[in-house]
Amino acid sequence: MKLLEERIRRDGQVRPGEILKVDSFLNHQLDVELLSEIGKEFYRSYRDDGITKILTIEASGIAIACLTALQFHVPALFAKKAKSKNLDGELYMSTVSSYTYGKDYTVTLSKKFLHGGDRVLLVDDFLAVGKAMRGLLDICSQAGAEVAGIGIAIEKGFQSGGQELREKGYRVTSLAIIDEMREDGELRFRAQS
Repeated sequence: MKLLEERIRRDGQVRPGEILKVDSFLNHQLDVELLSEIGKEFYRSYRDDGITKILTIEASGIAIACLTALQFHVPALFAKKAKSKNLDGELYMSTVSSYTYGKDYTVTLSKKFLHGGDRVLLVDDFLAVGKAMRGLLDICSQAGAEVAGIGIAIEKGFQSGGQELREKGYRVTSLAIIDEMREDGELRFRAQS
């Protein structure tokens, strides 16, 4: 998605440790018009796949999930990283390691919102080594829900997550794939068809 690539080039900041900071438009301050275009792009890719739910992990994927769900006219769900007092009933749980924060989370989702027969589109802001996606895939498996696809705003193509998911047979749609990210700020994007 050229619009997203251009925005990353203009406003993204490369940080040590293979970190790409996009907080001015994607995951702290939100450019809602850009997020709307991301949602539309995911809709174009999966509109014929019978999607019944959009699922992400809090917090950075929530805005993308909401604007994608708006296109599909289906609910947006997010797995919570912290157990709160207002979670009741039975829960799906999975352990996820955060690449950015360097710690493990037990993510939870109420069983009343995801069921066998649901066709799910998983979405998130980044895909690096794929640990968050593996947690969401685990939750979908526990629910008996079918994963129709995985929508990613920015994939770090030089890390293993996207390749591993594709090798396992998942349809992964990444709108911007970065194949090289140098500390001098230079980014090389993968050409997409």
